[in-house]
Amino acid sequence: MTKPLSFIRLFVLLLLIIFPFINLFSQTIGNGTIHGNFEADAQQYTPDSAIGAAAVPQKMSMNAFANFLYTSDNFSAGLRYEAYQNELNGYPVGYSGNGILYRFLSFKSEGLEVTVGSFYEQFGSGIILRTYEDFGLGYDNCLDGVRLKYSPIKGLTIKGVIGNQRKEMNYYTGGIVRGIDGELSLNDAIDKWVDYKTKIIIGSSFVSKYESNSGTTSSDTLPANVGAYSGRFNIVNGKFSISGEGAYKINDPDYVNNFINKSGNAALLNAAYSQKGFGLTFAAERIDNMDFRSSRNAGNNDLLINFLPALNKEHTYALSAFYPYATQPNGEFGLQGELFYIFKPSTILGGKYGTNIDINYSRDNNIDKQPLNDSTPVGTSYTDGYKSNALKWSGQLYFQDFNVEITKKVSPTFKFVFTYINLIYDGDVIQKPGFGTVYSQIGVLEMFYKITSKKTIRMELQHLWTNQDQRNWAMVLIEYSISPHWYVAGSDMYNYGTNVTKDFLGTDYSYTSYHLNSNGFEAERLHYLMGSFGYTQSTFRFSLGYGQQRAGIYCVGGVCRTVPASDGLKLTISSSF
Repeated sequence: MTKPLSFIRLFVLLLLIIFPFINLFSQTIGNGTIHGNFEADAQQYTPDSAIGAAAVPQKMSMNAFANFLYTSDNFSAGLRYEAYQNELNGYPVGYSGNGILYRFLSFKSEGLEVTVGSFYEQFGSGIILRTYEDFGLGYDNCLDGVRLKYSPIKGLTIKGVIGNQRKEMNYYTGGIVRGIDGELSLNDAIDKWVDYKTKIIIGSSFVSKYESNSGTTSSDTLPANVGAYSGRFNIVNGKFSISGEGAYKINDPDYVNNFINKSGNAALLNAAYSQKGFGLTFAAERIDNMDFRSSRNAGNNDLLINFLPALNKEHTYALSAFYPYATQPNGEFGLQGELFYIFKPSTILGGKYGTNIDINYSRDNNIDKQPLNDSTPVGTSYTDGYKSNALKWSGQLYFQDFNVEITKKVSPTFKFVFTYINLIYDGDVIQKPGFGTVYSQIGVLEMFYKITSKKTIRMELQHLWTNQDQRNWAMVLIEYSISPHWYVAGSDMYNYGTNVTKDFLGTDYSYTSYHLNSNGFEAERLHYLMGSFGYTQSTFRFSLGYGQQRAGIYCVGGVCRTVPASDGLKLTISSSF
């Protein structure tokens, strides 16, 4: 047995021994209580040239964190310990070592809440300020400084923040973020509106960042202070709701926009109607030069001040998540619509138990961009970049997703979910130049069979058709669970090269270019096998798996990172107290 495997066995044994005593820490201390949670993800790596899994020098890596929160009346304090030894392969390389990066003290008094230290905050939809963390994505842009929150009257909340942003295992002191936000609920503020059926909330925000421009070669065109402001509304009346937010940012030349001096703007609109058995939603957004960071030289996911939501469905099935969309801050016009309907039982389409259908469509195009003049190409550095008509979008399609999901209960012991997805994915823009455009279709059939009240078998049959990238994929997954504690699962993801050239609408893709893999046009036929089992007891969760993982893109809410191919043992343990 290799040393990494011995380490994992010892680590698991220690956690299983101490688990019965964890809840003892969730107890009253004086007038307060302590709560928290823990998670560790470990992986042992085996080189596998067939799938492109390179050798990892340390053989085994682990990411882990533990949160501790103390609350007592109007006082609270917390910290998070993090350990990356070494960071999991594909994780941002700056996450290395261990330490306490997140810690805070907070108190409330007479409508005022004061927080010093580390904190997360969001103004409105986040299009000019949103700090948050996602451990699995390797993303954390929390602020370290001071936050004030004050409610002078009922229905009105005012927030102010100032601080430096986290960048991996440090805080970036070269940029300072300042912001103020106000939100008013008219129904709460005006007594006679309290019982009105229409609920109205309005808000406004201002955020600025300071980064010295002294010593730069273009200090005359690089503003040291960059401000952004926004306004928003949310109206709810029974079954109908509508909300929106608009934002404007002054010229902010940076690495992502190729240092153009153009100002930025964004608009987001959401509308929804729902009643029993029926729902309809619509969303639209326009983003123009809205990259906003603490450092003008940062790239990837580093030091983002704002969050630009992606208007598309986040698919969770393995093959459907191969080509996820990443929000394009330099210019994007997006639309999304969704229809949900339940066919009632004892009808032709409803059958004995009813049928649920969910239809979703989204698309993202580049915005209209025109040259400033005949001699200056669009996006030329240290110019105003381009001209743009806010009511037009470009013919350049970044992403399109049409999907249908049908959920059907056939009997008391059997039900299924069928999903069809048709995707168009511009990899040159979303991933890297030269990737090409991918046209794909995905079909998924997920089935549940209840053997007894506690024993269930779940199966997934998936297939992806495409002429581009690595071409066709097929997958089967079988999971057996014994509620509420145990599960065991196995899967095979198979990559092969034969393909069709038309989708069900008759669209011909045979003329499109191909993104060749390392083995040429005819992709090598590869199997990615995975087996796992897990145990759950109250808040304690343990899973252990072994197998291969394909290289690809992992995204959450439009924020993405690249995950390399891997082969080996995977361990996850989590608990809360």
